[in-house]
Formats: sequence, structure tokens, C-alpha cells
Amino acid sequence: MERIDETDATILRLLQENGRIKRSEVAEHVGLSLPSTSERMRKLEDRGVITGYYARVDPKRIHVDITAFVRVRVDGSNNYPEFVERVSAEPEILEVHSITGDGSHVVKLRTRNTTTLEQLLSRIQSWPGVAGTTTSIVLTTHKESYAIAVQPMILDDSGHENSAVSSSDGGSHGSGAEAGSNGKQPNQR
Repeated sequence: MERIDETDATILRLLQENGRIKRSEVAEHVGLSLPSTSERMRKLEDRGVITGYYARVDPKRIHVDITAFVRVRVDGSNNYPEFVERVSAEPEILEVHSITGDGSHVVKLRTRNTTTLEQLLSRIQSWPGVAGTTTSIVLTTHKESYAIAVQPMILDDSGHENSAVSSSDGGSHGSGAEAGSNGKQPNQR
């Protein structure tokens, strides 16, 4: 079994706060040599805990002024694979999630203006199996973060959390936060 110990959790926190932090600064924060820190970071990447490093782009600076959440009702699970394939091909769609409650999926998108939003919604509504959409346009974003709170834990063979490890005794078990990265941008506000 693989572990995420307190040092790994600190490395993950530092990288999520600043993906461009120098390895020497990470080493200094965790009290390890540069080669030991680099090896830990490589192992976190190899185990799929760290899935990438990204630049955070201010959408307003590049004139992408509309953020919206769209609830989509897709009729029948036989239409889901094509729906997921189509949303994955749309560059303005940032996220798609299967959900419970009203609708079958929720989509987060960013687009230039209401005209491009209307065009995208028209495309989505024309897809096979899409029974309807409900759109909420974001007025103000107060918090947006992709940082995940990481605690020491034991990962099972698939890289998923098995149980948390207490930092005080290094071996007691309890519930903990998921350690995997969602592949989205670190350093989000």
C-alpha cells in the first residue's frame, strides 16, 4: 500500500498554491534535500496523484465575459456516451458532471458574450437525446478554486484513498479527504 504522509501533503499544498514554486523552496519548506523532494514529487506524479501543472488565465483579460452553469436533461442512459463525447469536443465547456436531481448533467462553460452563449446552447439543445436545458449565468464569482485539501492517508492499489493516517501516531486509521487531483488548474481563487 502506498501512503500520502505529512510531507507529501505539504508538497501537494505548496504546489496547489503555486505551481511554479521552485523545487528548492519546496525542499526548504518540508525540510528535505532537493533530490529527496524531487523524488517525492516524481512519485506523486507516477502514482497519478499529481496529474499536471497549469497556468491560470484571467478570462476577463482575454474577453471571455460569460460564465454559466447549464443543467442538461439527457433522455436515457443510452444517449450519455454521445453526449459526453460532444461536450468534451466543445472548447467553451470547462466541466461536465453527471448529477442527481433535476437534470442528468451539469455543465460549466465560459464564452465571450451572450451571442456566443446562445449559439452554444442551441448546439447543445440540438444534440440527440437532449430533452432540455436550464441555464444560470454567473454575475459575480466570489471564490473559485481547484485546490484539494490533502491529509495524510493510505492509498489502495488503484491510487484511491483507503483510509487516513493520523499524523500523531503514523498508523491509526480514520476517514480523510481524497488525494487525487482532478486535473484542473491549481491556484484558482
